[in-house]
Amino acid sequence: MNHRIRIALASLTLLALSLACASSIVGGEPQSATSSKPLAFDVVTPTPAPTPTPAPASCPIVTDKILTAAEEGGQSFGELILNDDIYLVKYQVDGEEIKEPNYENFSDQFQPLRDDWGTHMRIWEYFRALIPADQRTMLAEYIISTDGTDGLLAAVGQTDSDPDLWMLQVDIADTDDNFELTYTLLHEFGHLLTLGPAQVSPSLAVFNDPYNEDVYFREASACPNYFPGEGCANTDSYIDDFYDRFWDRLYAEWVKINFAENEDDYYDQLKEFYKKYEDRFVTEYAATSPEEDIAESFSFFIFSAKPAGDAILEEKILFFYKYPELVELREVILNNVCSRFPAQ
Repeated sequence: MNHRIRIALASLTLLALSLACASSIVGGEPQSATSSKPLAFDVVTPTPAPTPTPAPASCPIVTDKILTAAEEGGQSFGELILNDDIYLVKYQVDGEEIKEPNYENFSDQFQPLRDDWGTHMRIWEYFRALIPADQRTMLAEYIISTDGTDGLLAAVGQTDSDPDLWMLQVDIADTDDNFELTYTLLHEFGHLLTLGPAQVSPSLAVFNDPYNEDVYFREASACPNYFPGEGCANTDSYIDDFYDRFWDRLYAEWVKINFAENEDDYYDQLKEFYKKYEDRFVTEYAATSPEEDIAESFSFFIFSAKPAGDAILEEKILFFYKYPELVELREVILNNVCSRFPAQ
């Protein structure tokens, strides 16, 4: 997900706003029910043994290779900006189906990619198989694109017509490696999960005038929580809690990077920032922004074993375990990955 313009705008906001806005992290474990001790003359019926909850599927041969693909072949800082990205086909998402393909204008050299309907469907069916239907209700468009090989594999963002609806964009030229594809699809779902309208209230003003710095500044100033760009994060949303815990003290230092004089200087400073705080990030790309950090950490939460929490990057993975609904979602997705990962 490309946040370059958003980051620059956020930089302006930071200079005028204090970073004291914070929301409390809600934690705690559910308390178990208690029962009174029966009297001596009571007839006590033995309580049936509870049905054990099935353990999540385990396929370490697959998940270990998925994480290796993320660590060795994932996005780097040099791939943050899409260059010459070409839309080939835009599908409408209707529940489980994609339909009404809209073909864009482009050079004839890309026609084979545009017409490769089988690959379009394979990627969609795989994403649909991994992510439960109730977790992608905001997804309204599925776009096949390309920026050549080894660029950005996928992205998500709000649609052009409705800030409550989102699109999934996949570069068909980079989908041969199923390990990298699986990781990237989960990373992009992490954005849908943490930035979608259920977590971040969309700003109509920014949506309707996305390049207006004054509008952005006004909307960000009115937000009492973290402002990722799409709108104001809800109190106790995943992204707001994550920011409060892991980014509040780093944000002022990180945002200065966006005043770099040129693109090369920007990447150099971002690399230095990552090297300085390498023990805080699960991947290099996670240091790009709070939004990328939470998406990368969520992907490691899905694919890696539960860590001990000895480092901040492990604490970021453990962050998701405090949400019972996300622990349950992890089990579902892991089962889907282990049962649906393409045969090699």
